Amino acid sequence: MTAHQTGSGGIDRRRLLARAALGGATIVGATALGGIDADAAFAAQQPSLDPAISKSEFVEGRITAISGSVLEVAGSYGDRSRVQMTNATSVWKVRPTTAKVIEVGDGLYARGVKMPDGTVAADAVWVNIVNIHTTIRGIEKQRLHLAHGSHEITGNVIGDTSAAYAGRAPTSDLSRLRIGQSAQVLGAWRPSDNSVDVVRISVGH
Repeated sequence: MTAHQTGSGGIDRRRLLARAALGGATIVGATALGGIDADAAFAAQQPSLDPAISKSEFVEGRITAISGSVLEVAGSYGDRSRVQMTNATSVWKVRPTTAKVIEVGDGLYARGVKMPDGTVAADAVWVNIVNIHTTIRGIEKQRLHLAHGSHEITGNVIGDTSAAYAGRAPTSDLSRLRIGQSAQVLGAWRPSDNSVDVVRISVGH
């Protein structure tokens, strides 16, 4: 599934994959609703591993406030949500991390269980995650210059950036990237400068 995310400089904010009402009010562990890596944010919805939970609830948007362990989220379409973090919530921000890195202004995509008061108890939260189709316009040691539609994006090459060539396993070797190639970029948006930390860049698919 392809999805997009937005920031104020031209990246369209990630569209909501699905909204489904959940039966039950269990705060679940991080693996009960499916995978927790970056790819899992864009995977088709899978049946819950917990038989008490029929479906997952998804929340997307921009974090407007943090009150203790509750994130206030303004959605892309004017909706507002509350996301409850628990000690079982998995957090991804470029890589697996903790809730301490989450900041007001970050983009958020969360999966969890809807509680009776409408709050979503999150089992997984992906912060600033993007999955965008681009064209490579320039290559530097620490940066990739990318075009996404009519928008120019700076891709930051980080310590664990990997490349996947023609469907092969990801590798740390970026030497086969070429200007003009179409590339799918999985990474994390930086609200401070609207650039993207590149986790994986896939070409030749």
